[in-house]
Amino acid sequence: MDTKLGIPEKAMKSNIKNLTVVLASEMVLYVKTRKFHWNVAGNSFMEMHKLFESQYNELELVIDEVAERIGKLGDKAIGTMKEFNDHSILQESTKYEDRDAMIKELLEDYRTLISKLREFIKEIEETDDFGTADFLTGIILKHEAQAWILRRYNS
Repeated sequence: MDTKLGIPEKAMKSNIKNLTVVLASEMVLYVKTRKFHWNVAGNSFMEMHKLFESQYNELELVIDEVAERIGKLGDKAIGTMKEFNDHSILQESTKYEDRDAMIKELLEDYRTLISKLREFIKEIEETDDFGTADFLTGIILKHEAQAWILRRYNS
């Protein structure tokens, strides 16, 4: 697995493990957001339908970038729903909620994921893998923007 990137193999494995958790969690959030997009109803149906669509489209890009980052560090990305569920810090949504509950659940998931990303960045910076730390910082910025939008609906 030595990619000759100047990061010790043990540190690289740890960083890839953290990225795998990110990948799995992003995928669970993506599936949940898509489910909510399909099932939202009520007075603001079209607005929420479009909001959720824009959010899952952004998540799709993030998911691809995380999987590619794992490859750049010399490993293979997981790819089954079982693997995603096993490694995710987020839980699938098994209920069919109303609009407000959907917003609340997504907001909490973004908050949880942002907090975990911050923890991972601190760990990864100690390994001198500044590329991955910077990469995860970029994801935080995207997620903070989505959480801000959801908070505006929850005010």
